[in-house]
Amino acid sequence: MSSDFEGYEQDFAVLTAEITGRIGKVPKLLGDEKKQMVANVEKQLEEARELLEQMELEVREIPAQSRGMYSSRMRSYKQEMGKIEADFKRSRIAYSDEVRNELLGDDGNSSENQRAHLLDNTERLERSSRRLEAGYQIAVETEQIGQEMLENLSQDREKIQRSRERLRETDANLGKSSRILTGMLQR
Repeated sequence: MSSDFEGYEQDFAVLTAEITGRIGKVPKLLGDEKKQMVANVEKQLEEARELLEQMELEVREIPAQSRGMYSSRMRSYKQEMGKIEADFKRSRIAYSDEVRNELLGDDGNSSENQRAHLLDNTERLERSSRRLEAGYQIAVETEQIGQEMLENLSQDREKIQRSRERLRETDANLGKSSRILTGMLQR
């Protein structure tokens, strides 16, 4: 079950990386290439949404004790998807502005382009920071689960050792009882 989820996670990561790369290329392309790129990105965004739905279905089938970790991953993936969609929307607006500028013969202001570029880079850095924080949180949760499992295994080991010791004592007592009864029968 979780292996399906992890497979979907990998597909989602690859797909979002491709989408992000293509979104960055949209403003730099011209004419039919831009239209084609926008259509491709829209198609990939739909695929990413479907992957998120599949991942949500998988999370619902995971036992409740493990579901928390997967639910937090889903939240971060949904946030990431929202950011990607917002970036695409901005890219399309820039695309429509460029089309308008091409039709009107307006070159635009380079300082605005630089500002937009800086804003895009800042947002990418923020997204990366959020991904790192989410990864760190997952690592902490995994470590806590591992510690709990080790504690449970240690307790189980102690119980097994106590049971084994009781069995040895019982066996020894049965041996003594058997000798006493044998001695009584001989008398």
